[in-house]
Amino acid sequence: MPLTKENLQSVITIAQTVLGRMPDKSKVTTALIAEKVAMAAALISPEGLDEMDERAATDELVRRFSSWIGQDSTLQNQDGHIAWLDASRQKDWRYWQRYREWSERKMSTAAVDALDRSTNIILSNLEDPKRTGAWDRRGLVVGHVQSGKTGNYTGLVCKAADAGYKIIIVLAGLHNNLRTQTQIRLEEGFLGYETSGIREMGRIIGVGEIDSDAKMQPNCATLRSDNGDFNTKLSNHLAISPEERPWLFVVKKNKTVLERLLKWIKNRVADATDSTGRKFVSNLPLLLIDDEADHASVDTGEQLFDAEGMPDEDHQPKAINSRIRKILHSFAKSAYVGYTATPFANIFIHRRSATLDEGLDIFPSAFITNLAAPSNYIGPARVFGLRSTDGRSGGLPLTGPIDDHVDKSGAGWMPVKHKKEHVPMHDGRDSVPPSLIKAVHAFILACAGRACRGQRGEHSSMLIHVTRYTNVQYEVYQQVQGLIGRMAQRVKRQIDHEELLSDLRELWETDFIRKSIEIQERAPDLMGSSTIATWDEILPEIPNVLNDIDVRMINGTAKDALDYSEQEGVGLKVIAIGGDKLARGLTLEGLCTSYFVRTTKMYDTLMQMGRWFGYRPGYVDLCRLYTTTDLIEWFEHIADASEELREEFDAMAASGGTPRDYGLKVQSHSVLMVTSPLKMRSAKSLQLSFSGQLLETVALHSTPSVLDRNLAATNTLIREMGAPTETSPRRTRNGAPTEWTGSFVWTDVPGEIVADFFSSYSTHPLARKVNSSMLADFIKSMNSEGELTSWTVVLVSGGDGASYTFDNGIRVEHMLKRTADRDKNDHYSIGRLLSPRDEAIDLHEPEWRAALDITLRAWKPDPARQKDGSPPKNPEIPSGVAVRQVRGMGAPGVAKPAPERGLLLLYPLDPAKAEADLFDGWTAPVIAFGASFPSSNSGQKVEYKVDHLIWEQEYGAAD
Repeated sequence: MPLTKENLQSVITIAQTVLGRMPDKSKVTTALIAEKVAMAAALISPEGLDEMDERAATDELVRRFSSWIGQDSTLQNQDGHIAWLDASRQKDWRYWQRYREWSERKMSTAAVDALDRSTNIILSNLEDPKRTGAWDRRGLVVGHVQSGKTGNYTGLVCKAADAGYKIIIVLAGLHNNLRTQTQIRLEEGFLGYETSGIREMGRIIGVGEIDSDAKMQPNCATLRSDNGDFNTKLSNHLAISPEERPWLFVVKKNKTVLERLLKWIKNRVADATDSTGRKFVSNLPLLLIDDEADHASVDTGEQLFDAEGMPDEDHQPKAINSRIRKILHSFAKSAYVGYTATPFANIFIHRRSATLDEGLDIFPSAFITNLAAPSNYIGPARVFGLRSTDGRSGGLPLTGPIDDHVDKSGAGWMPVKHKKEHVPMHDGRDSVPPSLIKAVHAFILACAGRACRGQRGEHSSMLIHVTRYTNVQYEVYQQVQGLIGRMAQRVKRQIDHEELLSDLRELWETDFIRKSIEIQERAPDLMGSSTIATWDEILPEIPNVLNDIDVRMINGTAKDALDYSEQEGVGLKVIAIGGDKLARGLTLEGLCTSYFVRTTKMYDTLMQMGRWFGYRPGYVDLCRLYTTTDLIEWFEHIADASEELREEFDAMAASGGTPRDYGLKVQSHSVLMVTSPLKMRSAKSLQLSFSGQLLETVALHSTPSVLDRNLAATNTLIREMGAPTETSPRRTRNGAPTEWTGSFVWTDVPGEIVADFFSSYSTHPLARKVNSSMLADFIKSMNSEGELTSWTVVLVSGGDGASYTFDNGIRVEHMLKRTADRDKNDHYSIGRLLSPRDEAIDLHEPEWRAALDITLRAWKPDPARQKDGSPPKNPEIPSGVAVRQVRGMGAPGVAKPAPERGLLLLYPLDPAKAEADLFDGWTAPVIAFGASFPSSNSGQKVEYKVDHLIWEQEYGAAD
């Protein structure tokens, strides 16, 4: 007899506790897990487990005990901070203890231990709430999209309350549904009861089931209902005294709500006045948590600064930013912690921005913590893979490209640019395109497949995100609701159902079964012992799934968020149709299928729209993402850019960097689409620096006229450099020789010759980071400072391509092979150009070892940055970040700073080895390059002109 979901969870918890006490976790085998599951089941139910429940419990524990957790890293500024958090302060912390026990019901012990460590680091970077006098700490926590940031700040709230913070404000998005979702999560993890009224407790839930002592139950000034935000009626009757238990406020980022909260603080809580007459709270320490901190919180107005860098105190910040800052400024003791997966807008905040009324802006001056993810997290690297010299590798086969949402004229069902009056029509009919029908079929099959695996009672969701306009969403809602209704009737009445079932069977057998087997082979850590059902097992589930599916518009009301909790144990099966309300923060439980054709290309907006990242225990192989090839390319690009920025972050943390250092690095990063120029307050231009960066051409022209121009630029460079310094260079690496057979090296090449090469070379417009004319300008700018004046240039050989003779008799015996992406037929698109060892070719052995030491000190294993879930090995070669640091900044005892040393790597690619019909008879080399710029403190930048209109046309609207 199947157990209830609650009893099944108890079985898992008991078995995990027993297994967790084993000193040697390597002895926890699948057989031992199954044995302990049976033992726990006997305690819960005399009848034990049925076969499906036993397999589900065992699979869950196998996943928990086989996962590993990455390491966080932190940049911090300790100015004015007094260290305070030690073991003695953590004795008898009851809020945290009950949250820990409750979390262990859903997570592995290792994951909860990691949460404990992570929240300790964050809390320790805040101020001791018992510290006397005035203080202010502002920080930022950066997590991965849909990776568990809410769980992290819930743990932080519990510990902050234990430590003595009295007022805790959580800013939870812009819409009611997200605020309510956050309220419910905090009721489960912190309050321990449902909110039914101010000072009125509803049903005991979550942590309250572990410890419901009335003496420690926090107060809450907001409710889970649709109108449960902080309101006027409540504010008129609410008073707080310092001896009471902590108060929680979960509020929207809404001007009216924040203004109401601010007035209440001034009129009801403030107990002191400063010399200007400003009221403030002197005795109650405040913790303000800003969820999705890059969204709405950032002041997009442009504040002026004088010649000394002092801010204009009369500047008027935007409404929400102003209220957040005024709330913080109303407390003598305050701590601000922003949470986001896309921190770029926050980094662009000027660190000295301040006004009289608002005080300092919310730049995270005290710390930035980069959260790692557990190995069962499925992020961009797992979905889209990472670049390699053989193209992209490691991505799971979950994406399905679509193009029938528009017709050849650019019109059709959902054109890229449409108005709010648009009526979606496919082939002139009021219907959805075939790709959306296929996506709906995939969702039906995913629900049926999960039922066959014992996940019948779990939530399953489908996302349809095709327009930001509510009117157009309603039209899509009507179409999809009609589609589901007709399918259900055909199957129920057994009338005209054969074609539908035939289509479903074909999709299951040709797509799902094949890909499930592939994912089981490539990512066994995500699958456990999950097996793929046969069609005969799937077929009986289809009628139930069709009857259970609820098509829903997500319009920002609280009801959308509440449905999951109301269907707990039964499992909601929902198709969610929405736009901006779905783009930020809102969690779609059990998201299986996504249909996505929004067109923004901004890093932060696009990442936030990626609701399909997260955790898919036991059903990742049933998930599908249907989107355009263009958006797949952009997601691939931001997966690479994200890895690059996190690598930079870890290197800075290892070298003792501060948030300001990271801000300067991100501001000068050459990925131009990181965030809206409004959020950067740089509407007219971007100031870019390439110092400390590697740029490589991975999008190349394929037309002979441009290829000829680039080959001519290379021949001119070779002639001007003269005879090579080395042929087939040899270097010692870890005591062993390494050779670049057939390659040529020139040293001490003047910077102006390299700049001329870039001026003559034509980079492809889709080489987003690499603009040859800007590189030429940057080198000339650095030359004026005495930097980038002496280059090493390498013509790389050693592939398996044909030979080619350049000018001066320079003959490459074997051009290199880089396979083309066959989905890109308008240009030559490759994965990685550089082989990892090449960037250090100009380092001598002591410099190379110094760079490897820096790499090992900075190295933080993070599963979200892996293309598979296996624990990574320690690096055996230096990272590019470390190589550029040693080259430019030097290393004690082995290298002097040499910011004049640039490295240009020329790669002659054999078009015959591209494995694509792109080149129209061109047989000479396709010249690609990598430019490695040493780290520098000169601050030289080049200007990139842009205005809001051009930006929006190129990258799409901001969120």
